[in-house]
Amino acid sequence: MERYEDSRLYKIRHSAAHIMAQAVMEMFPPGEARIAIGPPIENGFYYDFELPRSLTPEDLEKIESRMREIIAENNPFVREEVSAEQARAQFADQPYKIELIDGLEKGGFDEYGNPLNDKPVISFYRDGPFVDLCRGPHVESTGQIKPDAVKLLSIAGAYWRGDEHKPMLQRIYGTAWETKDELDQYLWRLEEAKKRDHRRLGRELDLFSVSEDVGPGLILWHPKGAMIRVLVEDFSRTAHLDNGYDWVFSPHIGRAHLWETSGHLGFYKENMYAAMDIDGEEYYAKPMNCPFHIQIYKSQIRSYRDLPKRFAEYGTVYRYERAGVLHGLTRVRGFTQDDAHIFCRPDQVEDEIARALKFSL
Repeated sequence: MERYEDSRLYKIRHSAAHIMAQAVMEMFPPGEARIAIGPPIENGFYYDFELPRSLTPEDLEKIESRMREIIAENNPFVREEVSAEQARAQFADQPYKIELIDGLEKGGFDEYGNPLNDKPVISFYRDGPFVDLCRGPHVESTGQIKPDAVKLLSIAGAYWRGDEHKPMLQRIYGTAWETKDELDQYLWRLEEAKKRDHRRLGRELDLFSVSEDVGPGLILWHPKGAMIRVLVEDFSRTAHLDNGYDWVFSPHIGRAHLWETSGHLGFYKENMYAAMDIDGEEYYAKPMNCPFHIQIYKSQIRSYRDLPKRFAEYGTVYRYERAGVLHGLTRVRGFTQDDAHIFCRPDQVEDEIARALKFSL
């Protein structure tokens, strides 16, 4: 099966991102607009900009119109390998590109800021007067994109490299397809999904809410929503007990030493809530249940004859998600996991994996 990254659709979307970036940069006097990154994504593409003013829906219409003109010019996409010095000279007034070039030169990051194992080649792609730092791939020319199969969808805020301590940029989302019919089908699916958006249904059916007084990403379950949850949890709890799991409970907080031992403080601290002082010691709200289940297992000496042990819990965890990624019930700061851990002998691993998969299905 062809990888998305090797597909023609990926090339179309990557090329459309460049065309959109060219159209946006032309809207502002030289030096006033700064360009960041613009990758293809699952169903389209985006590009991030630092601009002298906020974009409006009317701007999207103008950008789309200019994109159609650029497509009609049928400019070829031309690749050029360059040195780091040449790249810096080309983007001397573009600090985000300079940061990416530095990462490329060191070999640590690609042009999107993603970690790399190998030192990449620094390359440009040109289409007409527009030049971008890019490794490709692209279609052969702008004219290979169907102008009626491209649509700009929305404007959003996005921190540079996802870091809230760095500048907030304007992100334009778009989508591109091989044919107008495919675009129309996708837009229809988006509209249908909006009708079924769980945030909308949560309000209309009085299932749950979020209160500014409580805090973002912290869900309040109303009676109807809570009853749905009770029914689902009762079904799942019974299924676990019927399938050989032992039910356990664990606390909401734990000492810093526990999270140091588990590695969470070393690798996950930025997604944990700040420490709280209790009797002169640091405690943390738990982001995961794993260390607690391990402590239950370690509470006594176990025989190999006792294995496997399967512990299950509805464990409420707390994770510091950035404000920009919070989304209804799907990205929150406090949630309850139907979590389980299996302790078994090496010779039992294969059977336990198969058993867990069969149970899940």
